[in-house]
Amino acid sequence: MTPFTPPTQDQLLAIRVNAGIEEIAASEKFAHAEADLVEAIVDGVGQFAAGEFAPLNRIGDLEGAKLENGVVRLPHGFKEAYESYVEQGWNAIASPEAHGGQGLPFTLSCNVLENLGSANMAFCLLPMLSVGAIEALEHHGSADQQAIYLPDLVSGKWSGTMNLTEPAAGSDVGALRSTAMPIENGEHAGKYKIKGQKIYITWGEHELAENIIHLVLARLPDAPEGSRGISLFVVPKYHVNTDGSLGNRNDLRCVSLEHKLGINASPTCVMSYGDNDECIGELVGEPNRGLMAMFTMMNNARINVGNQGTQIAERATQQAISYAMDRVQSARAGSPDKTPVAIIEHPDVRRMILRMKALTEAVRALLYYCAGQVDRGAIGNADAGNRAEILVPMLKAWGTDVGVEVTGIGIQIHGGMGFVEETGAAQHWRDSRIAPIYEGTNGIQAADLVTRKLGLEGGEAMISLFDEIARDASNEATLSLLATECVNVARWMRDEASLDDRLAGSVPFCTMSAVAVAGWQMMKQAEAVANGAAPSLAKTKPVSTRFFLDRIVPEALGLKAGAIAGSDLLYAISSEQLAG
Repeated sequence: MTPFTPPTQDQLLAIRVNAGIEEIAASEKFAHAEADLVEAIVDGVGQFAAGEFAPLNRIGDLEGAKLENGVVRLPHGFKEAYESYVEQGWNAIASPEAHGGQGLPFTLSCNVLENLGSANMAFCLLPMLSVGAIEALEHHGSADQQAIYLPDLVSGKWSGTMNLTEPAAGSDVGALRSTAMPIENGEHAGKYKIKGQKIYITWGEHELAENIIHLVLARLPDAPEGSRGISLFVVPKYHVNTDGSLGNRNDLRCVSLEHKLGINASPTCVMSYGDNDECIGELVGEPNRGLMAMFTMMNNARINVGNQGTQIAERATQQAISYAMDRVQSARAGSPDKTPVAIIEHPDVRRMILRMKALTEAVRALLYYCAGQVDRGAIGNADAGNRAEILVPMLKAWGTDVGVEVTGIGIQIHGGMGFVEETGAAQHWRDSRIAPIYEGTNGIQAADLVTRKLGLEGGEAMISLFDEIARDASNEATLSLLATECVNVARWMRDEASLDDRLAGSVPFCTMSAVAVAGWQMMKQAEAVANGAAPSLAKTKPVSTRFFLDRIVPEALGLKAGAIAGSDLLYAISSEQLAG
């Protein structure tokens, strides 16, 4: 497998141009995010990821996580790499200073995860889930819970998980059946006995962190049915004593590990709580309001999963380019010199590589634009907060779709060797395929875009975004047209379409929207480079941007027909006829 080289200059360009880090750093809240510190973080975590996480990527895929006598074992080197990650403070970048964090912008936290995930996507899921747990407790935990759990979660000494899915409750979280019984007497009076089974719990059991803090959705007695009756509980692997030391193990265990298509080094656990009726948890936030609290964590996770599209696309692109530079095959078509050349000289291979680069850079631009809006929302800009809400489903859905597409192209560039595991190209595709399913499938993201997000400010929040793109892209006719068509589809969905019609067209509309925003942000990057920013990208950025605007944006225009086609054809035959 090709070694990972951090794309530091492209990341810094996106952080400056798309996130607008200088403007964010002008606020009192993020005043520490000065240019020198930003560069030091981006360069430092890139080098750490390349040196510590990347060498474990292949061994993690080959050996995987194993459950032995109730203990999850990771391949050699994982524990040492995680200890180094904690020691260097990378987990604490954007966490609250009151609990040991550095209080820096979310944008920089995204960069930490981008580098770690490009180096080793499966390993990066461990800190990614912890970041979400920190945010959920920061916003919804009591002062005592924050004092007990946040310092060690922030440092990375402890890790966090989210526990939603059950065997009979997948995307329909309201169908879950795990229970929480109040404890009225004894040592744990005021707490709850948790009982139930959760599936697909990423890094639900391992030995790399000293404790695992599980955030678990469960039902109180007499809770309303459906999502209105769900509460959130913090359930530690080891009880925490009043002095902060660890006590006895809680009554929870990993029953089994899933055998997966990819991310083999990430233990995906079936977790059982309360086999002996002694699993103790604490209520987080208000009773029956757990889904709201969990969605604080999930919204963060959706951005970070969209980030995974960037991560895995970057890694696959680097590997494909390295192979294409080394693989000699046939003379260049039409050349009088019949000497075989590296395949990167052939037109179709060149097309595939440029597509990989353009898509990867465009998702990165969208990622940091979204992160910058999150940071502006955190300093009180309500309009930016709403824009971030609109961007999240675009980033999560299109970003992860791009990850799958780019890794698939990477296999194609390798030819037959891409289908052979020893090159490592197949691992990137296998690892990428979970991301469109994580944290609400991409169909759910698209549905969110055309329902809840389209409803913000009566639709004007979304329409104003596309209007802004159309104005800025006045010199890019195709991009301007795409933004205008996005406005037209949004108005049709808001004013005329039935709910079924909106949902039937939601996925193509989500892709149209994401490509419009990403193209806009790529255009801004190219303009900045033309004005002297990032001299090292002066040759490449105009070409990758031109490829995106001239070839990928027109493809998105073609999706309008599907976005406004309605749902009638989908139900023109019965389910039995469709199946038969």
